[in-house]
Amino acid sequence: MEIAVLGAGKIGGTIGAKWAQAGHTVRFGVRDPQKPEVQQLVKSLGGNTSALSLEDALQGAEVVLFAIPGRTMAEMIAANAQALDGKILIDATNNMGGESINSFPAFKQHTPNASIYRTFNCYGWENFVDPIPDADLFYAGTDSAARKSIEQLITDVGLHPVYVGGVEQAGVLDGVLQLWFVLSGGQKMGRKLAFKVLTP
Repeated sequence: MEIAVLGAGKIGGTIGAKWAQAGHTVRFGVRDPQKPEVQQLVKSLGGNTSALSLEDALQGAEVVLFAIPGRTMAEMIAANAQALDGKILIDATNNMGGESINSFPAFKQHTPNASIYRTFNCYGWENFVDPIPDADLFYAGTDSAARKSIEQLITDVGLHPVYVGGVEQAGVLDGVLQLWFVLSGGQKMGRKLAFKVLTP
């Protein structure tokens, strides 16, 4: 797939690297493409990756992963609505101080024709670097053919995708995030912590 990863920090850089290693074309969209850390990341991943401005990275992308600060999401979505609409959009951000932790309200307003998904938001980045074997990763969003792409991208990171429902279930992923924080930090279980659904 042609993927724009907005952000090249611990979440964007880690997931983008996994996708590049799986054979996808990854364009990191960042504020400063010449930043040494960004250039080092791109160099380490080889020819199917590049670093561009946030806006340029969107051009030609089928999938967009948002891994930028949650507080900047509404402005980013509104400013690039035309370039984003119609694509597969993945919200991995957490706007902890906002009215909504997720950015689905802004997506619904500005990108009505996009397939929107909430995932990669509820674990610490360590769980994407070296996933716990057989760990599940929950996702919610548009129930369409694009779900196959989301499940492939989750699998490519090394986790097992579990669908919890449509766009109306985005808040469930916010609850999973809060549970992860309570267990990893509050109960001192450590950040290398993931969940598994068990059925008979």
